[in-house]
Amino acid sequence: MRKLTYAMNVSVDGYIAAPGDDLGWSVPSDELFQWWSDRVAATGLALYGRKLWETMSSHWPTADQQPGATPAQIEFAHRWRDMPKVVFSSTISTVDWNARLVTGDPVAEIIRLKTGEGGPMDVVGATLAAAAMRAGLIDEYVTVTHPVLLGGGTPYFTALEGRMNLGLVETRTFPGGVVLTRYQATR
Repeated sequence: MRKLTYAMNVSVDGYIAAPGDDLGWSVPSDELFQWWSDRVAATGLALYGRKLWETMSSHWPTADQQPGATPAQIEFAHRWRDMPKVVFSSTISTVDWNARLVTGDPVAEIIRLKTGEGGPMDVVGATLAAAAMRAGLIDEYVTVTHPVLLGGGTPYFTALEGRMNLGLVETRTFPGGVVLTRYQATR
């Protein structure tokens, strides 16, 4: 069975985006950017919700062609384009950049993908991750916590019907006071 991980930048108070979908507070250091790039390279399939898909696909497909693009940005752009992706949405009609669109039940499709062949999967986006979380499909949670309080926005975690126990697998610090914690779901 394929492993499903939910990994996002998070504020100390638990938000992945500030009000208005502002992500400016989570600009990564070079070291953290390289960690995210290596993560993309190791991902067998990324599962995107519509909002984050639109954010990522509006920038990364051509980021390597922008004036002043750094070698790390060029590498990330190539990795992102090459990574297979599934986009879950009922409001858009087409996707590109090595992606396919799913308009039906996301939980049923994630279950089908988890039981199939292939490398590890990442779920990307709060709404899609919330559905997978409530269905008990996420195997690992990775929080990359930035030292900022946002006071509101899009939460990393969704409301659950009951407690979910997690086991700490890894901690790591990055420049600027950013702390990565990786937890495995215990079932």
